[in-house]
Amino acid sequence: MQIDLNADLGEGSPHEEAVMAAVTSANIACGGHAGDAATMRDSLRLAARFGVAAGAHPGFPDREGFGRRAMTFAPQDVTAFVREQIEALKAVAAREGVTLAHVKPHGMLYTMAAADPTLARAIAQAAAAAGLPLYFGLAGQDSVMLREARALGLRALGEGFADRGYAPDGQLWPRSQPGALLPRALAVAQGVRLAIQGRVAAISGEEVAVPAQTLCLHGDGAEAAELAGELRAALAAAGVRVAAPLPQA
Repeated sequence: MQIDLNADLGEGSPHEEAVMAAVTSANIACGGHAGDAATMRDSLRLAARFGVAAGAHPGFPDREGFGRRAMTFAPQDVTAFVREQIEALKAVAAREGVTLAHVKPHGMLYTMAAADPTLARAIAQAAAAAGLPLYFGLAGQDSVMLREARALGLRALGEGFADRGYAPDGQLWPRSQPGALLPRALAVAQGVRLAIQGRVAAISGEEVAVPAQTLCLHGDGAEAAELAGELRAALAAAGVRVAAPLPQA
């Protein structure tokens, strides 16, 4: 049994090095919601040092709201700003001798794309145009993000969230609501269950199928370092091999 463990990084967290040491894939902010050339370079160097697969983490161009506010753009504009962010990270990665592995949207861009085929397609078009064929999107029986990415020829992996609450329909529970962010012990338990069973208990108690191939934890939380280390250890104790997805399917 194997799963990837990813984290959203390059966002200014003081825990970045400790989190990077525990994960196998890093989603690096690339200038939209956070990040600049210096932070991208630093994150890429850490990824190289720890043997972590590095990918782009584009978000809404909304630094003030950290990319977590709903915004409206024409589909072609979404493709343009997502492509611009990916290319910015690619340029820094080329200077550092790092090959990018994947794309994972950030924050509200991700949340909205999980329910909006047009938005999901616009993001996937940017990933395809930038030449990054591996794509992380919300896992589910009928995932909009995965379907649109695969239609464009991308290799799309279903993503489960260790530290987030779920709605009964398999969407992430809104951050504005109680239960959206799980305490560390529950996040570890949910991460292990996702890896082994591909299921979670929704916020209302229903069982939800989440066939995840990669697990996310957020690198900006106050307990991010502890969560990363404990989840990695718990997965190993449960007999789950943690490894980044191979470049080719």
